[in-house]
Order: sequence, then structure tokens, then C-alpha cells
Amino acid sequence: MRDAIRESGRASLHLLSGAAIALLCYLMIGVALFTAFLTATVIGAGVLPESVLLLRRLAGWERRRTAARTGTPVPEAYLPLEGPLPARVRTAVTDPGTGRDLVWAAAQLLYGMGVWFASLVLWAPALLVDGAVTGLAGRRPVALPLIGRLADLGAEWSRALLTPTPAAARAAALAARVEELTATRAGAIAAHGAELRRIERDLHDGTQARLVALSMRIGLAKRAYDSDPVAARKLLDDAQTQAEEALAELRHVVRGIHPPILTDRGLSGAVRALAASSGLEVEVSVTGLADHAPGDGPDRLAVPRIPTAPGEPPVRTSGDRPERLGAGRTPGAGPDHADDSRAAAPRAPAAVEAAAYFVVAEALTNAAKHSGATRASVALVREPTALRARVADEGRGGAEAGESGGSGLLGMRRRVAALDGTVRLTSPEGGPTVIEVELPCVW
Repeated sequence: MRDAIRESGRASLHLLSGAAIALLCYLMIGVALFTAFLTATVIGAGVLPESVLLLRRLAGWERRRTAARTGTPVPEAYLPLEGPLPARVRTAVTDPGTGRDLVWAAAQLLYGMGVWFASLVLWAPALLVDGAVTGLAGRRPVALPLIGRLADLGAEWSRALLTPTPAAARAAALAARVEELTATRAGAIAAHGAELRRIERDLHDGTQARLVALSMRIGLAKRAYDSDPVAARKLLDDAQTQAEEALAELRHVVRGIHPPILTDRGLSGAVRALAASSGLEVEVSVTGLADHAPGDGPDRLAVPRIPTAPGEPPVRTSGDRPERLGAGRTPGAGPDHADDSRAAAPRAPAAVEAAAYFVVAEALTNAAKHSGATRASVALVREPTALRARVADEGRGGAEAGESGGSGLLGMRRRVAALDGTVRLTSPEGGPTVIEVELPCVW
């Protein structure tokens, strides 16, 4: 009996809050009529979007109340009220959710008050029947549970009226998707502009300055060639050194655009090279991706060097490190070039590989600089429709996941969002820090 009274009390509170919402719906209907009049006169058209937002908040309150009663969330689907005033007014009028909320408000005014008054009428006879008759006879209450059924009935009516139609849900999902793509496009454009400015700065301050100095030294060597051959030779030696330095600067810029090691060794080999040079003890796990040896792809900025001693094989720079060519070797033939199984293995698109590479590079750099960790792990997993990368370190944690998380994390999110991927950061105080990235792709 005590449990029945307690449950009936909770149901009565639910019905009382429903009656309060019914009174607000009564006021809301008056506001809707007044707003319709102002909108018809054009003078008060700006009131319409605000009234619709107020109605959405009231319906949202009822959704949360119904979900608390039934234990199942009530979905909502609205078109965003954004943009200039004419667009907001048009959206408020054409959104199917506006009409659905108005129908609910009118119905809530009726059944919300109705079930509340019915519960008040039931309380006295329910206590009499269940307390004096059923309770003394030792039987289960039969009248008090009717109050809970009234609360459930009101919740089911609210759910039926507030649940969006499939067409409205699809329209709202499409609008949300367009908004998300607009935001990611803006982030991608911002990241692209920042990358272009960085490349321009690197070329202007580094490579261009070295090439200007190289041109001046060659000019001085030409002038001094007839009068002072020794000084001219020294100037030419300095010019050769500066040409090599300019080439190194240019390689550095090219790596920032698309690392040549990705072309030569594939993502797994490039990530292993990152792990080896990170300064941490890094465990690399690769699932479903092929390893590509140096020479499997075209070389960039490959400059043949004349051997300095007779019989010395030429040196060809390929990507990040020189590769010495022996007898019977041709440029571009790696040590396992005869193994065609790796070349036939599928690889992710170049943009996806580059994004995963830069994410791993940024994560390992942050771990080495800021986390205080000595160990880290990198996992690359090929999935049927995506490439998943996971970087974890054993540092102090505390990395921020929002917009204030630093330019590195922000750039990482923008780069991944441009490919419609997702980034998940877990970094509690005390560690560990885990960055998981999923990049959609077709293999």
C-alpha cells in the first residue's frame, strides 16, 4: 500500500506539472494569435521567430518531462532559425515542427488539465477503496494505480504529438548536416589559408634568400674568374654549399605540403619513421596496411651527385635519406622491389594518408614536448570504409579538447574535418592522453 501511494504521488506530481504546462500553453496560444496579427500587418514580423523559439522551448520542456516518465527520449527535429529576418520568418512559417508544436499546445491545454482533474477526483475514492477495503483484506491496490495510468496516458499523448514525422526528421538532419559541412568548410579554408601563408613565409625567408645569395656569389665568381681563379673557385664552392642548403630548405617545405616519405614508404613506413625520430619509446601497430620499401614510389627533388672518388657508386637522395645504388641497381628499385605483393596491396587515398600522417606527427610532437611521457603507442587500423589512427602516451594528461586546446590540436581537427572525419580526445588529469581519429575512405 505504501508503494502504491508513493507511486501515485509521483504520478500526481507529473500530472501537476502537465497542468502547469497546459496553463503556459493557454498563454502561448494567445501569444501565437497576437504574433500572427503582428506578422499579418508586417510591422511585427520580427516577433514571429522569437515566438517560435519560445514555443520550441516549451515543447522541449514537455519532451524532457515525458522522457523522464517513460524512460525513452522523445526526438526533436527543427530547422535552424538563422540568417536575416526574412529567412528566419520564412523558416519559422514553413518548418513542420512549428505546426506540430502548435497542435500539441492546443491538445495539451485539453488533456493536460483533463487528466489532472481526473486524478484529483480519483484520489479520495482510491484511498477509501484501497485503504479501507483492499488494504484490510490484504490484497493489492486496484484504484491507486489508475492515477499512474493517467500519467502514462498523458505522456503517451505528448509523445505521439511531439514525435516528428520521418520527413521532418530527414529535413532537420539534412539542415544540420549542411550546417556542419559549412562549418567544416570554413575551417578547411582557414587551415588552407594558414598553410599557404606558412609555405609563402618559408619560401620567402628561407629558400628565396638563399637563392638570391647564390646568384650573387655566382656573379662574383664570374667577375673574379679571369683575375683571381683561386678566389673564383672558393666562391663557386660556397655557391655549391648554398645550393645544397637551399635544396634542403626546399625539401623541408615540400615535406610540409606532402611528405615524400609517404609516397616512398606508404603510411605505415612513414609512421614508423616518425616514431623512430620522435625521441620517445614508441610502439607501432599496423593492421591491414601494406609496408612499402623506399623506391616503391617516385622520388621528389632527387638530385644525382657526381662521385668524389673513382669507382664510388653514385648517391641518389630519395625522400628523407640518401640511398646508395650498387651494381645492378637502378634508380627507383628498392631492396624488395621484386616483391609485387606489397605494391598490389591497397593504399588509402593520398589526402587520407597525409591527414593521418600529420595527426600522428602532431600527437607525437605534443607528447614529447608537453606530456612528460617517455613511452607512447601508435595504432593504424584499416577498416572496410575508414582508416583509424590511435595515438596514446603515458604523460600527465590535461590536454584540452575545445577550441582553446592549442593551435596544433585545432589544426588537427580542421584537417580531419575537411575529410569528413572525426577526432576524439581523452586526456584526464594524470593521463593517459589518447587521440583517436577516423578518416572515411574507399579502398
